Amino acid sequence: MTLSKKILLFFLFHLTFQISSAQKLPNIIVIITDDQGYGDFGFTGNPHISTPTIDQLAKESIEFTNFYVSPVCAPTRSSLMTGRYSLRTGIRDTYNGGAMMSTNEITIAELLKKKNYVTGIFGKWHLGDNYPMRPSDQGFDESLIHLSGGMGQVGDFTTYYQGDRSYFDPVLWHNNQQESYTGYCSDIFAGEAIKFIEKNKNRPFFTYLSFNAPHTPLQVPEKYYLKYKDLDPSEGFGKDGKPFYPMNDSQKKDARKVYAMVENIDDNLKRLFSKLEELGIADNTVVMFLTDNGPQQQRYVAGLRGLKGNVFQGGVRAPLLIHFPKKFSKPKQINALTAHLDILPTIAELTDIDLPNDRKIDGKSLLGLIAGDENGFENRSYFSYWNRKYPEKYTNISIQNSGWKLVGKTDYDAEIEEFDLFNLQEDPFEQRNLISEEKDKALKLKTEMDQLYQELIQEKNLIEQPKIQIGFGDENPTFLNRNDAAGERGIWAQEEIFGYWNVKLAAGTYDFKFKFVKPVPAKGNMILETGTLVNSQTDTSEGEMEIIEMNGIEIFEMETALTPFYQVNGKEIFPFWVEILKK
Repeated sequence: MTLSKKILLFFLFHLTFQISSAQKLPNIIVIITDDQGYGDFGFTGNPHISTPTIDQLAKESIEFTNFYVSPVCAPTRSSLMTGRYSLRTGIRDTYNGGAMMSTNEITIAELLKKKNYVTGIFGKWHLGDNYPMRPSDQGFDESLIHLSGGMGQVGDFTTYYQGDRSYFDPVLWHNNQQESYTGYCSDIFAGEAIKFIEKNKNRPFFTYLSFNAPHTPLQVPEKYYLKYKDLDPSEGFGKDGKPFYPMNDSQKKDARKVYAMVENIDDNLKRLFSKLEELGIADNTVVMFLTDNGPQQQRYVAGLRGLKGNVFQGGVRAPLLIHFPKKFSKPKQINALTAHLDILPTIAELTDIDLPNDRKIDGKSLLGLIAGDENGFENRSYFSYWNRKYPEKYTNISIQNSGWKLVGKTDYDAEIEEFDLFNLQEDPFEQRNLISEEKDKALKLKTEMDQLYQELIQEKNLIEQPKIQIGFGDENPTFLNRNDAAGERGIWAQEEIFGYWNVKLAAGTYDFKFKFVKPVPAKGNMILETGTLVNSQTDTSEGEMEIIEMNGIEIFEMETALTPFYQVNGKEIFPFWVEILKK
């Protein structure tokens, strides 16, 4: 045999081995819904909602019945993606410039690239809309997303002006480019995820299907809403020993819409799971299903106390279902304390990938629990908090361990008697405060809470907040949106408000376009501050303007606050979004 034939055979052998090894790797699908509460399923006891697909999934899966997420969406998503508490990643808010995850974080997608997975996200990202924080910068080969925290919100300026039709026929961002789509958002995201799976059925894939529903605005196809329009969603509760919190007429109306949106998601998951069966890949596909936080509006929450944004159980307890027929043939329920932090370590162990060793991973793989080994989970603690901008000491903060939960809803210098202490094993609905009877246990939990709080607020990614990088060749033009604007708290759709974007600018010549919430009067002065460099331009036109342009601005490389505002008639008006083109 000639040398060239030996080399060819050697190459073919190793190629065949690599393909064979790749085929053994499981496909991974992570499905997360937005603002769907613990009670928004048939399998958690809600008789009014139709979720047959998810209910069947629960019957056939490993169900984690003591699973937790963050009280709001961006923190949950960062922990899910990294296995780390959100404050370690730089995520500290859902807007106000605090929903940008540091680019040095390692996501599930980046981890799976080590085993040659093809990766795709479809739906909500909410961890940064600009370079270097977009899905494509964090390991995703294909991305179809809306911007910011939700369609129709101010940060998602391509759907904002569609008003009560923002969920229909939207302009979305496909691989960082704007594209128009036809149909309802959940149908679009599920449909495109199915296309991605079909296209990559012969290689290991990671599909992150991140529905933006049933988040507000509550928009749903009429055929789904008509099924619920005459429903009283408050009927039939309170007789099973579980607390049921009263609903007003507005909350009942919202619940009808939410249930319709959830049923639509359920139908889309039926499409997805049917496609896996059709392609013959269902047995070797891991499906993980969870929600991101509690419900925004009051409705049935399976007796739990609190809603979205709250560290009580109703804000942070969520379902987790793991379905993997090839490895987990028998369904079971597991009641150990688990969290969104555990998703990345679990996927890493399933695919035989080492976890990053240069950072703290807070999560633990769930495979041992599934096998019946609770080692590492018996004395586990879980920390939760939620405040705007940055954590506020002892305000909406909690820690739990071994069935005991300490909740702070008080002042920074409060005594232990001002906290709440619950025994979740005996009181899962947090109705009886045991602080006076179990003071020593509360003090022990508070010591751990203090230590972790101090550790997290000193994280480098939190102190050195992520910056949008402009002009470095990876994104041009750059669109700065209201979701990522810092400045005054609560920047939303206001006109007269102080705001800026934290950026890193490359040296060069730039053209700027400033779009306003609504047209502004002419004869004003447009000012752009970038560090020590301030450029101003006086308008000489007539009437009103929707967009003001400042072209040919020379900028040297800098890290700074990019602060634009328009002075007119004694007002300073902050732009709705800014388009920046490097020439």
